[in-house]
Amino acid sequence: MNAPSVPAKTIADPNALPSYLNADNLGPWGNYLQQVDRVAPYLGSLARWIETLKRPKRALIVDVPIELDNGTVAHFEGYRVQHNLSRGPGKGGVRFHQDVTLSEVMALSAWMSVKNAAVNVPYGGAKGGIRVDPKLLSRAELERLTRRYTSEIGFIIGPNKDIPAPDVNTNEQVMAWMMDTYSMNSGSTSTGVVTGKPISLGGSLGRKEATGRGVFVVGTEAAKHLNIDIVGARVVVQGLGNVGGVAAKLFHEAGARVISAQDHKGIVYAPNGIDVPALLEHVSRHGSVEGYPTEPLDSDAFWALECEFLIPAALESQITEKNAPFVRARMVIEGANGPTTPAADDILRERNILVAPDVIANAGGVTVSYFEWVQDFSSFFWSEDEINQRLVRIMQEAFGAVWQVAQDNRVTLRTATFIVACTRILQAREMRGLYP
Repeated sequence: MNAPSVPAKTIADPNALPSYLNADNLGPWGNYLQQVDRVAPYLGSLARWIETLKRPKRALIVDVPIELDNGTVAHFEGYRVQHNLSRGPGKGGVRFHQDVTLSEVMALSAWMSVKNAAVNVPYGGAKGGIRVDPKLLSRAELERLTRRYTSEIGFIIGPNKDIPAPDVNTNEQVMAWMMDTYSMNSGSTSTGVVTGKPISLGGSLGRKEATGRGVFVVGTEAAKHLNIDIVGARVVVQGLGNVGGVAAKLFHEAGARVISAQDHKGIVYAPNGIDVPALLEHVSRHGSVEGYPTEPLDSDAFWALECEFLIPAALESQITEKNAPFVRARMVIEGANGPTTPAADDILRERNILVAPDVIANAGGVTVSYFEWVQDFSSFFWSEDEINQRLVRIMQEAFGAVWQVAQDNRVTLRTATFIVACTRILQAREMRGLYP
C-alpha cells in the first residue's frame, strides 16, 4: 500500500531556520539573509536554488583546550564554517576575537562565497574563528591555541578542500603555525593549505597590502563615475590595520587628504590632512592612534564628518540606522566585512550616498590569496609588480561589471554584486546537480 502524499512544505519548510540559530536574534547572519532576499527577483530560473545560499554546507564547532603558562587548562570555542563549495574549495580567514559567534562566522563565510564569485576566482566561501582575546595570551599560549585549533579542524581543511587565511587578530605567524601543524599531521609539507603566510614559507609578495590596495582601486574606479578628483579629496578611515592603514597610505600618496582616523582606542582629526606615514609609524610603535597629537573629536562627530570617502575598515555593523542619517560622505568604501547594516544601506541610498560594498571593495585580499595558492602549487613565484598589476586589472574588471549591472537594473552596488556573484554560484550548483 502506497504511503499518502505529504505536501512539500511540511516535508521541508523553505522558510525554516536552522535549529541552532535564535530566530529573535540572528546577528550578522540575519543581515546576510536580507541581502540574499533582495537579489532573488533578479535570478530568473536560478531562483529555485536560492535556498542553497541560505544554508551553510557545513558548520563545525570545536573545543580548543590548551595548557596555559601557569599550568592550568583553559577551553576555548572554535568554529569553521564552509558556506558553499560549488565553485571550488572553501576560502576565508580565521579570526581570534572574544565576541566571535557562530552567526558571525556563518555570515562571514557566506560573504566570502559572494566575494570570490564577484571577482571570479575559483573558490567557495568559508570562515573560521575562536572566541578568545588574544591580547590576554602569551606568544607560547597563542601558538598552542593555534596548533590545537588547526588539529581540531584539520579533517575539513586542505589545499583542495578549504584554505584559511589571516583575519582579525591573526597574521602571517599564525598562518605559519597552521601550515606547520597541518603538514605535521599529513606527513608532508603543504604550503598551499593556508594563504597569507610569510614569504619564506611560500607566501606571496603583495599579499599583506592586497585588501587595502583593492579598497583604493575600487574607490578610484567609483570616483570616476561620480566625477570626484582624488587629488584634494577628503578621506575618513575607521581602522588602521592592513586594510585601513594601507588604503589611507595609498589615498595619501595619490594626493587625497586623510582628515580623520579611528581605531579601538581613539580618534585623530586634522581638517587640513594627517601626515599618514607618521601616523602609521605611531600606530606601529604604540599599538593605536592614542597619544598622536591632533584636534579632539568624539565618535558621533567622526561619522558625521564631511568627506568624499568614508572607509569603515574595522568590524561589522559600524554604520547603522542610528548614525547613517548623519553620514556626510559622497561615498562609503567598505574595507571591513559587513560594516553597514541593511537598514543603514537603505538610509544611505535615500540620501544619495554611494556604497561600494565589502563583497567587491575588499576582495583584493582573496584575489592575491588566489595568486599565492597558484604559486604554491607551481612552485613558481611572481614579482610584486606583476602581482599588483594582475590585482588591479581583476578589481577594475570586476567593479566595471558590477557597475554596469547596477545601472541596467537600477539597484545598489551591493545588490548588483550579489546578482553577479549569486548567478555564478547558482549556475555552478545547477550544472553540478544534486548528488546522489
